[in-house]
Amino acid sequence: MNAVITAVGGYVPPSILDNKKISEKVETSEEWIEKRSGIQQRRIAGADTAVSDLASSAINNLIESYEVDPNEIEALILATATPDHMLAPAAAMVCEKSNLKNAFGLDVNAACSGFLYALELAGSMIESGRYKKIIVAGADKMSSIVDYEDRSTCILFGDGAGAVLLEASESHFGLMKSKLHTDGSGTSSLLVPAGGSKMPTGMQSLLHRNHYIKQDGSYVFRKAVAAMNSVSREVLTNNGFTTGDIDWVIPHQANLRIIEAVGLDLGIDKSKIKVNIQKYGNTTSATIPLCLWDFKDDFTAGQNLLITTFGAGFSWGAACIKWGVLRNRKSSCKTIQEQENELLMY
Repeated sequence: MNAVITAVGGYVPPSILDNKKISEKVETSEEWIEKRSGIQQRRIAGADTAVSDLASSAINNLIESYEVDPNEIEALILATATPDHMLAPAAAMVCEKSNLKNAFGLDVNAACSGFLYALELAGSMIESGRYKKIIVAGADKMSSIVDYEDRSTCILFGDGAGAVLLEASESHFGLMKSKLHTDGSGTSSLLVPAGGSKMPTGMQSLLHRNHYIKQDGSYVFRKAVAAMNSVSREVLTNNGFTTGDIDWVIPHQANLRIIEAVGLDLGIDKSKIKVNIQKYGNTTSATIPLCLWDFKDDFTAGQNLLITTFGAGFSWGAACIKWGVLRNRKSSCKTIQEQENELLMY
């Protein structure tokens, strides 16, 4: 039994924070930001919008676009580093807002690698034969933990959400071998120090702005390039692929220079690497599903996709996917299996 992506959805807030506006807040320029990051703008959620709102909007987009019956969804796995509350999983509220009445929900936090970790978990659940339909979502409201007085971090992050539906299938499409890694020694190089059990909220943590992202940018950059390159090669080998077998690369959208360095190291042409960081910035758990949503019409059944990520923790990983057949939009009554059978006839 294989786990196949059969529907995708996404959502970004309407409010745009471009480089010009940021350059008016901190000592920087539009040109410096784009040169350093490749980002031109990012979407920012309103003060009354939570991660559960972003995620449920992406899931509702998926359900409405592909006429998915929410009652058939058995589980929701939500990747996020910015849940609505410290206690009470955001996934519970997303299930409520998306009318997933028969699904259980749980949060997964692996920072920028969270969606890939969640995808691996959901894929294993389907491959076991115990589940048939699972939604995997990635959502983050990074603006809630960004210090807009720190030019090294405030230029990078935006808000957004994406989601995919995984379904059981006996076809040869779907998730293939993946590889995930964790190295806790990198924790201090990229984290939000306060707000957890190690440093609870207090006057000192507020005064020292410890509830915002702190990052050793140059060190994280070097680690990200090396890790994404290494794990991508590892996954290609494990799946019996060379770089020539990959049709599309979906990298975590952290920094355009990281994306370009990984592509160069792997020897993969830029035309095969999907990039939307210029529009959204780094949306952490949402970057991979937002890429899948943005570029879904470019993928055809049978093509090989390589996903590669790196994030806080440090966490990183890669996975290969043989793209399958998406559900027909709206009025179609054909099942996924019927569409796959038609494709295999040719």
